[in-house]
Amino acid sequence: MPEPVVVALSFTCYLRCYMTEPITTLAGCLAAALSARADLFDERHQTALRLFNGFREGWPELVADLYARTLVLHDYAEQPEAESAAVRQALAFYQARLPWLQAAVLKQRSAATVEARNGLLLFGTQPCRKVREHGVWYALDVRLNRDASFYLDTRSVREWALRNLRGKSVLNTFAYTGSLGVAARAGGAARVVQLDLKREFLNVAKTSYTLNGFPIRKEDFLSGDFWPLISRLNRDGARFDCVLLDPPFYAATAKGVVDTENNFARLLNKVRPLINDGGCLVAINNALYVSGAEYLGLLQALCADGYLAIEELLPVPPDCTGYANAAAAAEVTDPAPFNHATKIALLRVRRKQ
Repeated sequence: MPEPVVVALSFTCYLRCYMTEPITTLAGCLAAALSARADLFDERHQTALRLFNGFREGWPELVADLYARTLVLHDYAEQPEAESAAVRQALAFYQARLPWLQAAVLKQRSAATVEARNGLLLFGTQPCRKVREHGVWYALDVRLNRDASFYLDTRSVREWALRNLRGKSVLNTFAYTGSLGVAARAGGAARVVQLDLKREFLNVAKTSYTLNGFPIRKEDFLSGDFWPLISRLNRDGARFDCVLLDPPFYAATAKGVVDTENNFARLLNKVRPLINDGGCLVAINNALYVSGAEYLGLLQALCADGYLAIEELLPVPPDCTGYANAAAAAEVTDPAPFNHATKIALLRVRRKQ
C-alpha cells in the first residue's frame, strides 16, 4: 500500500481517538488539519503544502509547512521562547505521523536574531533543496531569509502560468526566487525575463532552470532596482504578453518606495506600458491591512478608462487558507471577494492605438 494511503488511514483512526476532546487542543487541531490534507501528499514526498494554518485552524501562533521531506514550523509568538511547548508538541506530532521526514526548521518571526528568523535546524542535517509541483521542479533554500524561498499561496498562479502562457513573452517583476517565471517557462513561454533586486534570489531561479533542463540566458535575469529597470525596459521598447506583479509588502531604496498598502496603483501603472495589446497583467496584493473590497475598488477605478479589465480572481489554495474545522482567529480585514489576504487578480490590457 502506498505511503500516502497509510497516512490517510492512520489519521482516520487518530481522529476517532479525539472524538470526545475539544478541537481547540493543539493535538486535535493538528490532527484535523492533517486529515483534511491527506489527498495532497504524493507517494515520493516531493511536493510542498501548508500542513497547518494556525490563524484559521485554531492555534494562531503556529503555522506548519512541508517542503518535500522537510518540515518548516513558523512561530508567530510576539515573545518567542527558544523552543516553545507548542513547537515541541508540533514537532513530536509530525515526526510521529510523518516518519519519512528528514529535517525540520523553526522560523521565529519576532526573534531577536536574523538566524532565528531565517530558520534554526531542529533535526536532520540538511533541509531539502527542491520540490516538485505540477510536474515542475523548483529549487529551494528554506533558510535563505524570513520566507522559505517558495510561496505556497501563489500555487494557483503557477498552475495558471503553466496552462496559459505557451508561446508568450513574460516579465516576472519582484521575481524573488523566480517560481512564477519558472512555471511560465515550463508552460512553454517563448521568453521569460526575471527581475529582482537581489542576485542571490535570482541564483535560486537559475538553479530551478537547471533542474528542469531550461537554458539560462544571462540577459533574461535582471538584478537591480525595480523603478529604473522598468523605466529602462520601457525606453528600450520592450513589450511583453504577460507581466507578473507580486511585490513585497514594503520596500524602500534610493530609487523609490514599494508600498502595497498605499501605492499599489503606482506599481500597476508603472508596468502597464510594457504590456502588449490583449496582454495580461497578474496583480497580486498581499497587504494584510488592505481589504478585498478596497483592493477590488482600486482595480475597478483603474479599469474605468476601458484600457484594463478584470478577467478573473484566482483563489489561494485551501491548504493555505485553512479548512473549516476549528475556531478561526478574527480577520484583520475581510478579504472578500478574494479568499485570502493574498489577493490575486488577472487583468486584461488594451493599448491605445
